[in-house]
Amino acid sequence: MSPLSLRALNRATLSRQLLLRRERRTAEATIAHLGGMQAQAPLSPYVGLWTRLVGFRPDELATLITERRAVRGTLMRSTVHLATADDFLAFRPLIQPVLARAFRGQQFAKSLAGVDLDEVCAAARALLAERPHTRAELTRHLAPLWPERDADSLAFAVTYLEPLVQAPPRGIWGTNGPATWASARRWLGRPLDADPSPDELVLRYLGAFGPATVKDVQQWSGLTRLREVVDRLRPGLVELRDEHGRELFDLPDAPRPDADTPAPVRFLPEYDNLLLSHADRSRVIPDGRRVPLPPGLGGSQGTVLVDGTWSADWRVTRHDDTATLTVTSFAPLSPDDHEALHEEGDELLAFTAPDHPGREIRIVAEG
Repeated sequence: MSPLSLRALNRATLSRQLLLRRERRTAEATIAHLGGMQAQAPLSPYVGLWTRLVGFRPDELATLITERRAVRGTLMRSTVHLATADDFLAFRPLIQPVLARAFRGQQFAKSLAGVDLDEVCAAARALLAERPHTRAELTRHLAPLWPERDADSLAFAVTYLEPLVQAPPRGIWGTNGPATWASARRWLGRPLDADPSPDELVLRYLGAFGPATVKDVQQWSGLTRLREVVDRLRPGLVELRDEHGRELFDLPDAPRPDADTPAPVRFLPEYDNLLLSHADRSRVIPDGRRVPLPPGLGGSQGTVLVDGTWSADWRVTRHDDTATLTVTSFAPLSPDDHEALHEEGDELLAFTAPDHPGREIRIVAEG
């Protein structure tokens, strides 16, 4: 078989990511299909779902969160993700070693040398059995129990080592609130998966991001030593090669569109997993550009795909009754690109700023 070109890889991944055309499916099914959505900025998944689905409305995701069918918690790469309840319970035990490793590398862990962290987590569980707590509240309650230790470090240990989720109104469009942590077991009324499958995790990744190398899967998840898992799955996978001869794996029935398949302009939220989930990001970031995580709650800025690659950034600002979308490009744009950016940008403004009847779109070059 001929090697897959970079453009063919791009189109395959865009298809898995529901970015070649908007799909008619539920938000819950979409979150599951994507294997979770990056949610460091708590409102970013709303834009991520809007750009992928036909007729998505914010209250659909808000309902999933308030009904506890979807949760925000620390998962892949030790970052906050939005996941279905089922996926959080299945993924978190697999990802726990990643979180423990990340915590050990931080100053918080060094300041707690010699402390029994199991006892710290047990004390936090007793607190969280009463109600969700902010990290500041955890700090305040844990400090008297270990008075000689840094209180902030105690709270950070809990949020790394204990399976927690962030309770609403955090992550609710139009209301939001501080990060308030709840025990995942108590919040969801179910225990974590006692026998989680790394095989299933790899297959789910390939369904959302493939074709991919073993290093790609490891980059997305934060896990290491996945070669043995992929080798175990190899008989049921399609084996491919990229232009550099690297071995790629994929699901047999996964879509791999022609490289010439048109890719529409798409507005992504900040830090979308499409940009973060491969060791070699060149299939969507051709110039090696660093993906920023701007401060804020999300939903008002992000990145733009033009012809399938990250070519611009966007930001929505509001003044009086007018919402302004500014698109800052760092790649050449054709007249057709400008027209598509205006058309899609107008829809983005209608979604993100529905209470602002005035809409303005500006397309500028970087620098």
